[in-house]
Amino acid sequence: MILQFGAGNFLRGFADLFAGELTPPLDVTVIQSTGTERAEALNQADGNYHVAIRGFREGKTIDETQHVTAIKQALHAGTQWKEIQQVGVSPELTTIISNTTEAGLALDERDHSGELSPPHSFPAKLLSVLRSRFEAGEKGLWILPCELIESNGDRLRSLVLDQAKHWDIDESLITWLEAECQWVNSLVDRIVPGKPDQHPLLKQDPLLISAEPFAFWAVETNDPKFPFAGHPAVVMSEDIQPYTLRKVRILNGAHSALVAKTRGTRFSTVREAIEDSSISEWLNRVLFEEIVPTIEGRCENPEQFARDTLDRFRNPFLNHELSAIALNHEAKWKVRIEPTIREFEKRFGKPPPLLSTLS
Repeated sequence: MILQFGAGNFLRGFADLFAGELTPPLDVTVIQSTGTERAEALNQADGNYHVAIRGFREGKTIDETQHVTAIKQALHAGTQWKEIQQVGVSPELTTIISNTTEAGLALDERDHSGELSPPHSFPAKLLSVLRSRFEAGEKGLWILPCELIESNGDRLRSLVLDQAKHWDIDESLITWLEAECQWVNSLVDRIVPGKPDQHPLLKQDPLLISAEPFAFWAVETNDPKFPFAGHPAVVMSEDIQPYTLRKVRILNGAHSALVAKTRGTRFSTVREAIEDSSISEWLNRVLFEEIVPTIEGRCENPEQFARDTLDRFRNPFLNHELSAIALNHEAKWKVRIEPTIREFEKRFGKPPPLLSTLS
């Protein structure tokens, strides 16, 4: 059983879909912390909804629909905290998943004591659930954050332990949190845009969402008891940094390079840009002549990941606005492109001809 903090589209088109594909499938209880409308909609549908898998893969257009039934109930933190605590102490519970956005991985000074029900911050809510589980004598859990920050499991563990100090938690609970709970760093990668503009099930399924065919979940564990072990989208490894490097340099780097290349042009979306033959040829050269050579030998199959990236950019069902990618462009450029430029020059003795002319 999974207890999931987050009721948004991404987890519904990612972890919840995967949970139903496992053998045996895993049941999911979803927690919504802000508002009640998503929880109410999920309960009204008995947790049933569809995911339209749409995109471009290996030269073919994919347009499939999957029925998801893993979610068994949805609870609202503000009004159903007692019920959430009951799920937290269930012997069947194995895993807590979160996607509270990067802002969710922070403490709140209002949580100065452990008496609030519920606490304000996600780490404090998590600590409250884990404390109840410990006091009930139940075993530790897999803690699996999906927030898009590096070392997210380590970060969440640190925040929960900091919160425990504020609450003057007994040392025996601290030991249990550190030794019996497994805090897993993870990297998630899938675009889940939300409700499609057109689909045969739009009128029948108010919870219908779309997702691209590509799905990748790297987790920093080799434990065969990991709940999602064996799922084809999941890669287990002692170190997921190479996968992070690959994603940031290739996928995110190509996005930022496209923004710089198309500034002031007629193109408004990634797909529009990539459908232009000159832009497509230029991006192919950027990827395979400048980005991929700097990370070869440092991550798994960067060439294939670059080909997958181009397929994702060509997705005929997705309108990824270049203006959205362009937000905070300078900061992104320093992380996504500048290291490639430096490493290319160091390795080949000259600046990369294409990337070095952009900014």
